[in-house]
Amino acid sequence: MLSLAFRNIFRHKGRTSLTLATIIFGVSGLILTGGFIEDIFHNLREATIHSQLGHLQVYREGYLEHGRRDPYSYLMSDTAELTEAIRGLPDVSDVLRRVRFSGLANNGYADLPVLGEGVEPDGEARLGTLMTIIKGRQLTSEDAYGILIGRGVAEAMQVNPGDYITLLANTTDGALNSLEFEVIGIFRTFARDYDNRAIRIPLDAARDLIASEGVHSIVVSLNAAEETDQITGLIRQRFQSSGYEARAWYELADFYSKTVDLYDRQFLVLQSIILFMVLLGVSNSVNMAVYERIGEFGTMMALGERRVDIFALVVSENLLLGLLGASAGVLAGIGVAFLISAIGIEMPPPPNSDMGYIAQIHLVPDVMITAFIVGTVATVLASLLPAYRAVRLPVVDALRENI
Repeated sequence: MLSLAFRNIFRHKGRTSLTLATIIFGVSGLILTGGFIEDIFHNLREATIHSQLGHLQVYREGYLEHGRRDPYSYLMSDTAELTEAIRGLPDVSDVLRRVRFSGLANNGYADLPVLGEGVEPDGEARLGTLMTIIKGRQLTSEDAYGILIGRGVAEAMQVNPGDYITLLANTTDGALNSLEFEVIGIFRTFARDYDNRAIRIPLDAARDLIASEGVHSIVVSLNAAEETDQITGLIRQRFQSSGYEARAWYELADFYSKTVDLYDRQFLVLQSIILFMVLLGVSNSVNMAVYERIGEFGTMMALGERRVDIFALVVSENLLLGLLGASAGVLAGIGVAFLISAIGIEMPPPPNSDMGYIAQIHLVPDVMITAFIVGTVATVLASLLPAYRAVRLPVVDALRENI
């Protein structure tokens, strides 16, 4: 049956080539589209991790739900043991501490509300590889009273590296405190809203400003993003009973989660459209092929072939056609993906960002398998109705087609 089906699909080379082209176009289109969307996810994920959040963060339990209203009630005062325990976990490359505060920045000419973070400069420089310093330099541990400011903050206050800014903030006791800082650098991340309000100062200076030795969060950097769920689970298992909670980066990045949901739904619609397109394209070729072979099918039935065997023959022919077309489509998609990735696609800045990037096509195994299945299944489905109609014809009527 399969040998006969294989010979039959090459009886009309022109029609077979057209059908194969339709399948190849659909399958390769799915691979390229899925790879492009994966590149968007990859760039957004890396920017989120390596400019703001790290791979996961650990807080005192309840901080994320109630910390905005009363942040100083959720400070972690003694974190040395916790930090060392996390540092000893597998695949952990760095452990950093941060303290957050809100305050007022003043340079003698303008006041601006800011959201500040006290950070460990050297560790943050290793983590923040996608935080671009557009003026000045990165903060270091030697800058006791240095400050990094977002691009929007710098533009609003009209300051440059070397200028001085005074920060005014509430201490944990409710008093007002102020310290003067030298602008070391101006940074830009993928998120414009963050850049418009964010500043960073050394952790010790932040503790002086708020008059507390505590920290709000422990930021964990891993060797690979794929280990995030495993390490987050380990930390929850070991430390949740001690009053700590761990959150993975994607649980903290609301924009990322919504973007993924949006593109996943769009890609599902695209898969359905391509499935329908291949179905229509193949159906036309199959209908023509079956109609031209009505007399042949009548002769086969007159010689004793069962109707179910004729039906199976037509379906087998299209199954082989689908497998050939889907295989060629996967190979074509891989080749075009390599070509496009070598050239690169210059992309404009995404929403809420000032940074463009060069897009590539990622080869995602799940997408390639799905594309292969879609191409094969669409071809087989397209053959069912024509094959059913062919075998339902009376043998006498089918034999008349030979006259």
